[in-house]
Formats: sequence, structure tokens, C-alpha cells
Amino acid sequence: MTTYGRLGKTASSALMFATLGCWVTSFSAAQAMPVESSEQQPTDLARLTETSGVDPGLFVSTETGRVNSPVEIAFPGTEAEITTELAVSATSEVGMITSTDSLMESKDTFVETKVQDLAQALPEMEDSSDPTVPDPLFVDPLDAVEESDPMGQVTNVSQLRDVSPGDWAYEALRSLVERYGCIAGYPDGTFRGNRAMTRYEFAAGVNACMQQIERLIAGRTDFPTGELETLQRLVLEFEAELATLGARVDNLEGRTALLEDNQFSTTTKIFGQAILGVQGRSGDEFVLAGNDISDDDTNINVINNVQLSLFTQLSPRSLLLTSFQAGNGSTTTPATRDPLGNFVGLGYEGDNDNDLRLTDLNYRQLFGSSFALIVGPEGVNPVNVFRGVNRIESAGSGPLSRFAQRNPIISIGNGSGGIGFDWQIATRLSLQGVYSSSLPAEPENGGIFGGDQTTTTAGAQLVASPLDTLDISLQYINSYSPNGFLGTGVGDDRVALQQVNNGFLRGPINTNAFGAGLEWRVIPKLTVGGWAGYTDSDFEDGSGDAQTFNWMAFLNFPDLFGEGNLGGIYVGQPPKITDSDITDDAGIGRNVPGFFSTDGIPNAFDEGGQPDTTTHLEVFYRWQVADNISITPGVVVILNPLHNDDNDTITIGAIRTTFTF
Repeated sequence: MTTYGRLGKTASSALMFATLGCWVTSFSAAQAMPVESSEQQPTDLARLTETSGVDPGLFVSTETGRVNSPVEIAFPGTEAEITTELAVSATSEVGMITSTDSLMESKDTFVETKVQDLAQALPEMEDSSDPTVPDPLFVDPLDAVEESDPMGQVTNVSQLRDVSPGDWAYEALRSLVERYGCIAGYPDGTFRGNRAMTRYEFAAGVNACMQQIERLIAGRTDFPTGELETLQRLVLEFEAELATLGARVDNLEGRTALLEDNQFSTTTKIFGQAILGVQGRSGDEFVLAGNDISDDDTNINVINNVQLSLFTQLSPRSLLLTSFQAGNGSTTTPATRDPLGNFVGLGYEGDNDNDLRLTDLNYRQLFGSSFALIVGPEGVNPVNVFRGVNRIESAGSGPLSRFAQRNPIISIGNGSGGIGFDWQIATRLSLQGVYSSSLPAEPENGGIFGGDQTTTTAGAQLVASPLDTLDISLQYINSYSPNGFLGTGVGDDRVALQQVNNGFLRGPINTNAFGAGLEWRVIPKLTVGGWAGYTDSDFEDGSGDAQTFNWMAFLNFPDLFGEGNLGGIYVGQPPKITDSDITDDAGIGRNVPGFFSTDGIPNAFDEGGQPDTTTHLEVFYRWQVADNISITPGVVVILNPLHNDDNDTITIGAIRTTFTF
């Protein structure tokens, strides 16, 4: 027998035989507090439910189509994702909380907020399946057994599937189980008798049995004196450990009381993300409306973007999300922002001169186990309601560019307030829907149902997971815009020219958008995916329409060169006007390609699409320096910017540092 085996056998026998007689101590009052079960439950995005009590059905995994317990860090960051760290067994409950970033999606600095990423700022609990984590072998049978423990109190030694009559300590174990009832097995129905234990575990086990035996022998006096003397010596030998255990409990109680007295709120948790980016790009001139425009915004600069979110649990099945954002710095200035900024914009831009602005104020409620509702004046739009197929979607820990975050059609409308739902139809099938208004608080030209200056959007998304490793999504969005913009902030965002009408720039369009996305986790360290999006915008003040198309293909490499790291390669085409034949009621052309993309005289009467096609190439590597710090260098190459091969290739270099808290 090995030394380890002898030690394990000695420890196990000492524990069981000592416990058989520990009722000796009933002659004097026990000094240590009874030891209760300390088993730790598994941690997941449900890690929020364990620390805040929120019903686990309010949370959704980034593994779309299926609602799972855990998630990774996208916001704050180790996508963990928000991460993942992600997949455990699927449940039938739906979640309305999806990922949080301070993403600025359009020229109106749209901010995305998905909460599952925020969840990752919470400290993870240790997995109870880890053999190095002490699990309770002894329980007080008079104490309530946790419902989550499938084993609970053992009443017969035959319930322990790894214990047989041939084991050398079988009789001792049987006596402890059947005579004294102070032995519990592991949740998987095993006893693990060969597992080594610490002296603290031994002391805790002896103390638990002491409490039970005191109850059993109350009022009796006929005790065997020989065993009493033996056990009294054992009690004295472990007196120091029992005293230390009591002191540690007192210390924990004191620290808990201090935290409760000084906590921010009993119902609200605070999460945050701070992004610092250093970037620069090449550039010379580009053609716009027949003019050669000089691109002078090429100096290396610094961008900061900070988001703070308050997660308030109003009941076990409801919560209120309140978020604020402030940022400074941009890749473009007003002179080049429209339209060049739609091609060179980075995902973490949020320039508002560091003025604090409200980006989320919405209420989320779970009904039953499969339907959740979200409603509020801020942060209700397809980006925040739809489940994203690309599970690394995040301005703080995903791709660097704005285009590579997600299918641009999901950002159509740049909505603010409204109502949405998430319905888990089946284990592998879910449906999300949303209605939002860009100016819900404006009584004159805006409102919930739209106005002269209001964009309204309604959409739905169906997500299916035919395999555990495959997610497929289909989107449909209908949007009305008064100004000729789709509101995505990516590629050809303007699809109709405006004219002044009643003091407003008008170019009203009604858009039908269709999208599809796919992500296939080929192996744990390789994901293949992509999306495609098509829009058809009818001109409301005349005739004709304009169509756009975009696509993206990507490879993600989770845990590349180390746990928590991420590599990514993205190739795609930003939204491009493929055809336009718009004429207003006065017979004036309103076609964007003919006016902006020509190198001759601008002519809005010219019909057709863009003359060429832009190709977007992006490579990045996220290095997880620490649990709450990541550094992401990357390069973005844009061929034929503005869908015009007369424009020189643009190369962007960036280093993003993300802090989560």
C-alpha cells in the first residue's frame, strides 16, 4: 500500500471510529457551533441569481436559440463571454437580459446595452464538482436538506453506490448511517471514502455528529465508560481545531455585518466598463459628390468610453436596468464623418464630450417559464432585445470595428423607447419581437407612435439551434424614417437624398429589411460564422426605392495562446446600395449613388447602384491580461472605401484596453 493510501485509510478510520463514540461529549455542553452544509452550488449566469435572488429564467445565454445557465464576458469583459464559460445544460426558461456594452451604433451615438455581459463582473463561485473543494460529509438530520441536493440525508448505507460490504470500514460507516444518522453522501450518490481530508474537515464532521448524538442520548445515563474515555481523548485532541473553526465563523459573521452596513443598496448591483483606445489610420483623399475631399483625420489619437449600469432586482422575476455612458474622442471630425465615418468607425466610439447621458431605463419581467417582457423609455430596440448569434459581439471584448459587431440591419431605426418580448418556444427554438421609437418623449414631432421627425421600428427574430454547436437566426425589420437614413451608422446608411420641407430635412422612407446569421462551433477553439442582410426602402414622397446588401464571414479562435484570449478574422462587405430609382413628387431625383459617388458632376437623377464594392478586412487578438483587464491590438483594411475604387485603400491600426468592474 502506498503512503497516500495508508494516510487516507488512517484518516477515514479515525474519523468514523471517533464519531461512533463522540456522544461522550454530551456530558458537557458543546462549545463549537453546529456545522451546517457548506456545499457550493454551480456558478453560471445564474451566478446573478445566486447572488441576487433573481429568477434564473430572466437570463439568456449567448448561445442563441437555447437558454442556458451561464455566460461569458462581453461587457465587462472576458466574454467571458461574458463566456464561456457558456454552455451548460439547456433549460426551458427564457431570458430577457442579453449583453451590455457602450456601443455607439450610428452617427447619433447609439448605445447598446446587454446585461449578460454585465453579469460577468460578478465574482464566480467555485464549481462544487471540483474534488479540491471540501464538500459536507456530515449533516444534521434535523436540519432542512437543500432541495437542489438530489442525495440529501443518507438513511441506509446501500444508498452510497461506491460503498460495498467488502470495504474494510463498512461496518463503521453503516453504524454511523443507520444508528446515528449523521452521514450524507455527495450529490452523485457516492461517499468517496478514499478521499483525503483536512483536520478542519475532521473537526467539522465530529462536531456535526456530536450535535446529533446529544439529541439521541438526552436523558440517558447507561453509557459504556471505555468508549467514553477514548472519545474524550479525541475531543481534547481536536479542541484547538474546533476553537479555530468557531473563531473563523465569528470573523465571517463580523465581515458580513460590515458589508451589509456599508453596501450601496440591498436591491441594486453596479457594473461598469471603461475602454481606452489608441488608434490611427492611413488616408489621403476621397471622392464625394464630384469633389476630392482631403482626409486630415489620420493622426493617432485616444478615445475613452465609460459605461455604468445599475441592475435593480425588484422581485425574484423582475428587474430594472439603468445605464449611463460618457465618452470622448472619435476617428472622424464633422468634415469627414458623413459618410466616411460609416466605413472607418470603431465599435467603442461614443463621443459626447464626456457628458453623462442616460442610455438605458427599462423594466424586464418574466412570465411563467418561457416568456419575458421588456418595456421602457430608453434602451429598447432590436440590438438589446434580439439574441446575438455571434457570442463575442461586444465593443469592449469583441471585434474592433463597428461593422464587425453584428448584422447592420439589426441596428436599423436607432430606437430608444418601446416594448419587446423574448419567447422560448421550445428548447432549441426562440422568438424575439420589438417595437421602438427614436423620440418617444418628444410631444410635438416625436412620440411613441412617431411624428414628423421620429423613426419607428418593428421587428422580429427567430433563432434555432438544431445542434448544440450550431445557431441559426432569421430577422425581419420594418422601419419608417423621415430623413432618408436607415440609422445603422454603417456603410451606405443614407439611401435617399433629403430636401427642406416645413423647416425639416425630409426624405421619408419605409424600409423592409431581411437578415440571416449563423455560428458553428466546429471545435472548442474554432468558430465559423457569418451573416447577410438585405434592405428595400420605398420612397414615401414620390416613387421608386433603394436596395442595399451586406455580408460578413468570420473565424473566431477562443482561448488562443491562453485561457480567456481570443483571436478573430473578419471579411465582409459593408451595406452597399445595389440599386436606386427614387424620384419625388416634383419629378426631382433623390438617388444617393448618382449624387455622391460620381467623379464628375453630381446628378441625383442617375439611377442604379454604387459603382464599386468596398471590402472590409479585420484581424484582432484579445489578450486577457487579468480577470478584469484585456488588451486588444488589431488591424482593419478597407479596400475601395465608399464603394468607389477611385478612393485609396485605408488601413486602421488600433489598440483597445478594456477594464471591467
